[in-house]
Amino acid sequence: MATQEKSVVRTEGAPAPFQGAPYSQAIRAGDFVFVSGQLGLRPDHGEIEGGIEEQTEQVFTNMTAILGEAGTSLERLVKTTVFLANLDDFAAMNEVYKKYVGDTPPARATVEVARLPSGSLVEIEAIAVV
Repeated sequence: MATQEKSVVRTEGAPAPFQGAPYSQAIRAGDFVFVSGQLGLRPDHGEIEGGIEEQTEQVFTNMTAILGEAGTSLERLVKTTVFLANLDDFAAMNEVYKKYVGDTPPARATVEVARLPSGSLVEIEAIAVV
């Protein structure tokens, strides 16, 4: 079996790794793109702003830029994991989420976590096909 090469995906259209942490925005391996967890942080800001809706919108803006750089799109998502600081935000996050994933949404897990970086309310990681 031949080994698949992996390559780093990097775009200025999404924030660099949070606080210089050692991870990539995404990795392309074969026909898959693995997007690191995205926060509601704009590439040109150091602070997370807004409520759950605004943060979820920004997460998808970031993810769109990263997936585009990798040669794919939100329509090609196959799996996401949503991390919420408060599960009470589920319905509001879900309203924004469904606008971006279309008629064939990916498989998904949603979990409440004790804390997210910089007081973020939501973080979403994703896997897409190219």
